[in-house]
Amino acid sequence: MTKEENVKSKKEKEEAIQSRIRIKVKAYDNKVIDQSVRKIVDTAQRTGVKIVGPVPLPTAIKKVTVNKSTFVHEDSRDQYEIRTHKRLIDILEPSDKTIEDLTNLDLPAGVGIEIKM
Repeated sequence: MTKEENVKSKKEKEEAIQSRIRIKVKAYDNKVIDQSVRKIVDTAQRTGVKIVGPVPLPTAIKKVTVNKSTFVHEDSRDQYEIRTHKRLIDILEPSDKTIEDLTNLDLPAGVGIEIKM
């Protein structure tokens, strides 16, 4: 591969990367996150763009151990965990209509969305 071909392929990759929206969705409830992702995908498909995903990312599990009593029964403890489910969606070559429709989406409470362009 010559230098010119290498430079051209890098430019093409950069242009492809620039025309993409990456949406990362987080929630504690897996049913709620799946409904939200379905809404996002349906909205994007109505505008006719290509979608990659939703890709399920590893679930983050945070465990907390709490003493049941303070003095006498120090060995008895309760354990709790919080599971954070995550999904990743890539929208390739989005139009202005796609971005407008996604910003006007009404998603349920408890769903966090992080959008990178």
